[in-house]
Amino acid sequence: MRVLGLSSGTSADGIDVAAADLTLDGALVRLRPLGHRTVPYPEQLHEDLRSALPPGATTMEAVCRLDTGIGQVFAAAAHEAVTDLAGGHADLVASHGQTLFHWAEGASVHGTLQLGQPAWIAEATGIPVVSDLRTADVAAGGQGAPLAALLDTLLLAGRGVPAAALNIGGIANATVVPDSGEPTAFDTGPGNALLDAAVRRATGGRSDFDRDGRLAAAGRVDPVLLDRLLADPYYRLAPPKSTGLELFGAAYLEGVLHEHGPVETTDLLATLVEITARTVADALAPYALTEVHVSGGGARNPALTDRLAELLRPAGLSPAEDLGLDGDAKEAYLFALLGFFTWHGLPGALPSCTGARRAAPAGRLTPGSDPLRLPEPATTVPRRLEVTDPAQEPVPAPDG
Repeated sequence: MRVLGLSSGTSADGIDVAAADLTLDGALVRLRPLGHRTVPYPEQLHEDLRSALPPGATTMEAVCRLDTGIGQVFAAAAHEAVTDLAGGHADLVASHGQTLFHWAEGASVHGTLQLGQPAWIAEATGIPVVSDLRTADVAAGGQGAPLAALLDTLLLAGRGVPAAALNIGGIANATVVPDSGEPTAFDTGPGNALLDAAVRRATGGRSDFDRDGRLAAAGRVDPVLLDRLLADPYYRLAPPKSTGLELFGAAYLEGVLHEHGPVETTDLLATLVEITARTVADALAPYALTEVHVSGGGARNPALTDRLAELLRPAGLSPAEDLGLDGDAKEAYLFALLGFFTWHGLPGALPSCTGARRAAPAGRLTPGSDPLRLPEPATTVPRRLEVTDPAQEPVPAPDG
C-alpha cells in the first residue's frame, strides 16, 4: 500500500512530506521509503500562523482562515508528492496538520487542536485522508503525544539493549525501549523552542534559528539563569507527560528574562542549549541506556549534540539514520505509518507511552473521490518494523 505522510511540527517551519510503500506480514510491517521533501509555508500564511501560536491571541475568524489555508497548502503538497515522490499513485494520505494548541495542565491533557482541513487534501488528490491523529488517544485518557512511540518502538524492537529514540523539534521527546518490559515515551521539555524564540528576539524576527549552533558555541552558560530554568515543575512530572509552546514558548522566555535581567545573546543561547541537553539527559538517566538515536532540527546543532553526547555517556549518541530512516523525514514517515495502521484497524498509540486506558486506532477518515472500501481489520498487531531498500520492489503480503 502506497501512503503519503504529511506533518508540520512545533517549530512550524514547513510541511514535511514523505511517501512510503507499506506492507503487513503478520507481526512484521515493512516500510520502503520512496522519498521526502519539505515544503515551506507561503510567507503570509506563515506569519499568520506564527501570530496565532501560543501565547498569541486569536479569533474564530483567524482560526477558520488558518484551518482553510493550512489545508490548502497541505493539499498542494500532497498533490505534487503523488507525482514526484509516489510515482503517480498513492492509496492513502495521512495528515497530521499543524498543532495550534495542546491543552496540557500538569500531568493531564484535556484536548489538542491540529488545523489543516483534510477535505482540501481529499479534493485535490482524490485519495482518502486520515487526519486528527491525536484526539482518540486523549479521549481515552492519554497524552496524545508523543505519537512517535509507535514508529520508535517498532524500529528499536529486538536490539537486545536498552535504547531510546530522541527527537529534538520545538519540543524534545523520547521513546525508551528497555531490553525487557514495556516501552515508555514522553516529552522531555524544550528542544529548539526557547532557542528559536531567543534568536527571533535578538534579531527582531529576521532570523528564526541559530545556524549550526554558532552563537551558542560562542557563549557561556549563565549558572543563575540555568538554575532558574531547571526549577520549572514540568521536569519533576513522571512520564507519560507532554508539553508544547503553551508552556515553553516565547512568553515563557520573556517571563524568565524579566525576572533574571539582561543576558548577552550568546550567553543566553549557550544557557538554552544547556537546559535542553540537561533536561534530556536527566530524563533518560533512570533507564541506563546503551543507545540513543537522535533526529529533528536539534540534531543539526553541533553545540547541542556535542553537549548531549557528553551528558549521555556511557550511552552512545548516534543519528536516526542508523535505524534506516532519514532523520529529517522521520516524522512524516511516522504519520504515513499511523495512517496505514488506522486503515487496517490497528491501534495508533501505546498505552504505556501515552497513559491511555486503551490502545485506540488513530484519527478519522475523509473519503476521496471514490467510496471508502476498507480492508478486513488486521488480526495481528505488528511488533517489528523493517525498513527495506528503496531500490527494491515492495514485498507482497496477505494482509497488505
